[in-house]
Amino acid sequence: MSGHNKWSQIKRQKEKTDGARSQVFAKFGKLIADEARKAKGDMNAPALKTAIERAKASNMPNDNIERALKKATADKAGAMESIIYEAYGPGGCAMIIEILTANRNKAAQEVKFILSKNGYALAGIGAAAWAFEKKDGVWSPTTTVPLSEDDLIKLEALVNELENNEEVQEVYCNVQ
Repeated sequence: MSGHNKWSQIKRQKEKTDGARSQVFAKFGKLIADEARKAKGDMNAPALKTAIERAKASNMPNDNIERALKKATADKAGAMESIIYEAYGPGGCAMIIEILTANRNKAAQEVKFILSKNGYALAGIGAAAWAFEKKDGVWSPTTTVPLSEDDLIKLEALVNELENNEEVQEVYCNVQ
């Protein structure tokens, strides 16, 4: 009976967990590199320290953190850009999508593709931001929208797909 040995099961489980960890590490690597560029390599910068602490809290290895710092302080380091996209999701809930990327056009196309695949589109600048306020770098909703059970399932699938993209840092929604 092929496929029934213990190693095959362990291998499949390991592939799943390793894939999820690598996505998290890639996001933190970009965040650390961006903060290191902004701080010009100063390890005492509060934003850089916070990014490193968050990465360590997610069990990111020290060599990955050091590699991200070296990459950011290298002479050929490309500038990372923080972009905010706005959209409306299931049931009319407002969404803010924070992205950190080196290629603005690629990131925009990926977000547009994910939204259109689920039947939604990007909104104009300020179209969804009115429903949020930004405090300490975190978007919190000022108004909320109640969603049906069906819309909540659609929203969860959409947010998961967006967050699986390595350039998407955070997705905020104004759902009750």
